[in-house]
Amino acid sequence: MFNYIIARTPCKALIDGISSADDGKPNYELAMKQHLAYLDALRMCGVEILLLPPLENYPDSVFVEDPALCTKHCGIVTRPGADSRRGEIDSIEPALRRFYGDNVERIEAPGTLDAGDVMMVGDTFYIGLSARTNAEGASQLVAILEKHGLTGRLVTMEKVLHLKTGLAYLEDGNLLAAGEFVDKPEFSHLNIIEIPEDESYAANCIWVNGNVIMPSGYPISESKIRDLGYNVVTVDTSEYRKVDGGVSCMSLRF
Repeated sequence: MFNYIIARTPCKALIDGISSADDGKPNYELAMKQHLAYLDALRMCGVEILLLPPLENYPDSVFVEDPALCTKHCGIVTRPGADSRRGEIDSIEPALRRFYGDNVERIEAPGTLDAGDVMMVGDTFYIGLSARTNAEGASQLVAILEKHGLTGRLVTMEKVLHLKTGLAYLEDGNLLAAGEFVDKPEFSHLNIIEIPEDESYAANCIWVNGNVIMPSGYPISESKIRDLGYNVVTVDTSEYRKVDGGVSCMSLRF
């Protein structure tokens, strides 16, 4: 059960966000409309939202999932793998302290960690080793988690930006998986719901209090999720996809 959400209003510099896609620059006005609809979808799930102001010096700052990780015992300020995002951590830490007080930890240099590479399954946190999260950052996170009675497990990956680009844990033992993650032995104990290759973007979605919020336009994936018994809410994230963002990237849920 999640009680709180932290999100951030997209800045106008979003159009210059980091991108590996070839879909052009986002339309800022449309991105704002999509973000408001995303927040509305979250509110329908019965959570309280802390909406942070835009950070114009950081084009990717709407993606609050990367500079922080929220657990039930502590908040963790990460050290993003992209140099251009490091400054975001100074503004996310005060938000974490509003909820966690002194129970806020940090990833330190030379470690790097994007929390988009971290997936929570109960008290276990799977940590993807990626271009943004290095072994030192992952090791520091494991130590922090163990300090608070939680567990961290490393996952090697080769093809996607972040672990949660291709995975979404929907609670109840159900895991959406796409591409290289379908046959990963680390997840063999879970009920794997395979997302087809041409709908792989739909693998990035979020469970919020019995609801699944997912990107619109992926009917096969939507049907599979509905068949599991979840209430599905679709949101248009087309402008965020242009800068490598998905549904999970735009909120911290705890």
